[in-house]
Amino acid sequence: MIGWYVHHHGAGHRQRLLAVARHLRTPVTALGSGPPPAGFDGEWISLPRDDDDPVDRASAAAGGALHWVPLHHSGLQDRTAAIAAWIASARPSLFVTDVSVEVTALARLCGVPVVVFAMLGDRHDPAHRLGRTLARALVAPWPAAPDRPGVDPHTGAGAPVVHVGAFSRFDGRPASAAPRPGTVLVLFGSGGRDVSDADFRAARAATPGWTWEYRVPGSAEDGAGDDDVWTSLQRAEVVVVHGGHNAVAEVAAARRPAVVVAQDRPFREQQRRAELLRAEGLVALDRWPAAADWPALLDRARTAGAGPWHRWAPGDGAQRAAAFLDEAAVRDDAARRRP
Repeated sequence: MIGWYVHHHGAGHRQRLLAVARHLRTPVTALGSGPPPAGFDGEWISLPRDDDDPVDRASAAAGGALHWVPLHHSGLQDRTAAIAAWIASARPSLFVTDVSVEVTALARLCGVPVVVFAMLGDRHDPAHRLGRTLARALVAPWPAAPDRPGVDPHTGAGAPVVHVGAFSRFDGRPASAAPRPGTVLVLFGSGGRDVSDADFRAARAATPGWTWEYRVPGSAEDGAGDDDVWTSLQRAEVVVVHGGHNAVAEVAAARRPAVVVAQDRPFREQQRRAELLRAEGLVALDRWPAAADWPALLDRARTAGAGPWHRWAPGDGAQRAAAFLDEAAVRDDAARRRP
């Protein structure tokens, strides 16, 4: 049995569970807030929220040792107790956290080996270092540097790093249409953005030879209609996408030329992803550019093409992650059964 903790911020952690779980041979029980993600057919344990008010935010970081453990919060206490009770009952061979330093520590304190999904960014604070130290291994959903396999400066010191490449819900899906020449798709998620509608309009005005379409929740420019994301991606010649892991992986799966624009996130996660994407030969920026820069940026993306995506997202990253977790679960289960 594998336990899998799913963080409740954003949709990406749930999508990662779905992508990997369908390839696992080992039964998996997932634990997270709210209902299970659509399509997940394993056991799901719904956990109480640990961030409902009132929250003693002054105590939440435990003096810098952890990230979120506010004192006397009933949701946190009930959540922690539920996870520990499931571990005591199920006796899992392996526990996956995606992501939480506190849950990593809890599972390890319960005597269970933990594999952590790594995240990019400047994560060198004491809490992140603790999580990496406690982990049996880190699974990194991006490619290893060609000259340093198994080592990644973005994760810092700690457990070994297993690079599986980026993966998404669209891996393996066949193309449904040819792109429309001169079409730009702007793809931003619901996690907040540093870009205004005025910025979108200025970029469009500066590129009269291009037709711009938008999938931007909360924006007046949003015009997705009934189309799903895959259909919109297929229609685009170039995609302008924020630097979040799942959005970038979806563009990679569609093999579309792109301009990736990092947004401000904790630990500079998206800027670090942009840095790696530039090293792969892709067009990736640390911030939204001036309107006058857009004609050259779109031409650069056209020239770079989709080729660099093949190393970033090889298409079997979820299978690689599942194979590693299955092997780790079998190995730890065998070790546990030895006299």
